[in-house]
Amino acid sequence: MQSEIEFENAIKTMLEHIGEDVNREGLLDTPKRVRKAYEFMCSGYKQDPKEIIQKALFTSTNDEMVVVKDIEFYSFCEHHMLPIIGKAHVAYIPNGKVIGLSKIPRVVDVFARRLQIQEQLTEQICDALNEHLKPKGVAVMIDARHMCMEMRGVEKICSTTVTSALRGLFKSNKGTKDEFLSIVAQSLHK
Repeated sequence: MQSEIEFENAIKTMLEHIGEDVNREGLLDTPKRVRKAYEFMCSGYKQDPKEIIQKALFTSTNDEMVVVKDIEFYSFCEHHMLPIIGKAHVAYIPNGKVIGLSKIPRVVDVFARRLQIQEQLTEQICDALNEHLKPKGVAVMIDARHMCMEMRGVEKICSTTVTSALRGLFKSNKGTKDEFLSIVAQSLHK
């Protein structure tokens, strides 16, 4: 395909720009490998969270908090295209429906596998679950390391950024919010 060739040529240009010999044995297949890696790591653009959520909704009388924590993810910062490595903690309070538990990490991946900023990633996950699951409340907390801060710039190794997004009861009810924070607090900064 033409777009694949264009992508691979762009990688060759980048390698030449940094001073590499694109004909060196170790780099001969690098443009193709990089293209395939980016197709996977940016596959979230081709996925719809609504489809993922609606395929796994089940009627339930449960009205207590459901938490899936320590969801590992990898993303790319949209400013430097360097990795963001972290964990997402997601909670919701059912409102007649529950979602298959494996679908929550899938929703995280839909948005993580796009060029991102962490603040937006947190909001997108929360809003998708809130809109398509229609729970009484949703909470998302992300704790992540940014290679744009560690590998370059200020070079602060192991510093983390924590973001949160709250909807429904998690925002309006302090007890619900505190319960969520208590559950995820032990996972932060592991």
